[in-house]
Amino acid sequence: MKRTIYNEDHEAFRASCKAFLDKHAVPHLGEHLADKQIPRSFWLEAGKQGFLGLEIPEEFGGAGAGDYRFNAVWAEELSKVNAALSSCVGIHADIVAPYLVDLCTDDQKQRWLPGFCAGEIVTAIGMTEPGGGSDLAALKTTAVRDGNEWVINGSKTFITNGHSADLVVTAVRTSPEKGSRGITLFGIEATDEGFSRGRKLDKVGQTESDTAELFFENVRVGDDRIIGEIDEGFIHMMERLPQERLGAAVSNVAHAKQILEETIQYAKDRQAFGQPIGNFQHNKFLLAELVTKIEVSEAYVDLAVNAHVNKALTAIDAAKAKWWSAEVQNDVLDHCVQLYGGYGFMNEYRVARAWRDARVTKIWAGSNEIMKELIGRDLGF
Repeated sequence: MKRTIYNEDHEAFRASCKAFLDKHAVPHLGEHLADKQIPRSFWLEAGKQGFLGLEIPEEFGGAGAGDYRFNAVWAEELSKVNAALSSCVGIHADIVAPYLVDLCTDDQKQRWLPGFCAGEIVTAIGMTEPGGGSDLAALKTTAVRDGNEWVINGSKTFITNGHSADLVVTAVRTSPEKGSRGITLFGIEATDEGFSRGRKLDKVGQTESDTAELFFENVRVGDDRIIGEIDEGFIHMMERLPQERLGAAVSNVAHAKQILEETIQYAKDRQAFGQPIGNFQHNKFLLAELVTKIEVSEAYVDLAVNAHVNKALTAIDAAKAKWWSAEVQNDVLDHCVQLYGGYGFMNEYRVARAWRDARVTKIWAGSNEIMKELIGRDLGF
């Protein structure tokens, strides 16, 4: 079915995204894989072309688009290249951006946003901790007031862009006695004394993204690094998690859709027993199921994007989009691997890498089990 969510401006922007990625990403994917990192040259070029500041006001160097559909188009085109690129850029331009725009002071915006848009300041978000997982209220990293400064101690793990980030929006506990109501967000800069990074984590998939542990040992910062309100960090995060989960859903569906299209072509080209493998009834029926599943999922995600544009997306609907799209993505890609046969298990084939890359989507941005818990609570259980 024809999608109706995007207009001519969005499709023109899509063409620009594709042209940019074809020139500045696709030819260099082998280097990304070898380095386990997206190079700064990519970030700078993306900044120069205006792809990093879609949500940032023009006065700070951004595009000030004011339409989340442009974010969604960018996420789709990134996901068609690979999941890691979408993940790294999405953390910066789609997840961190609202924190800086909505919560920062004018001085903080002047300090960080121009570099953010230009690709000179790469960002990450420090939520997850060892042993904490999806339980954001159980943070152990602390910030203790000492005169005019805050002293931060603790660690974060599984941080996308963690090894290359210049600025980390970091959730810490400022009032332990208040539980989830005692968390504050700080902007920690990579040059801050006492801040360090662990190795690039050796992941099953998305090798191109630099995921790392972060450590804070007596990091001293002033009130000028507080993002938002003291002790309101948990609320700030909860308010912005629907966009994070929506972005994940957009990427999940686009990623699986691209690989499925490549698999359909493979099923037409690959011969077995004297005919294309797609001609066998089982494979034909399977591909019919997978295409339908992707299109139905895409339609729901499009509705969620449209709701978000109109400021009507609920946390529950975002949770539905996130968990469902992750399940569909993994199911579709698993079948695609099977259709490729032995070649589907070879790293040189995109389908194999995509299958591996997708597995984490059922875990991050809140595990699928947590998403179902949220939905179940909304049902009154």
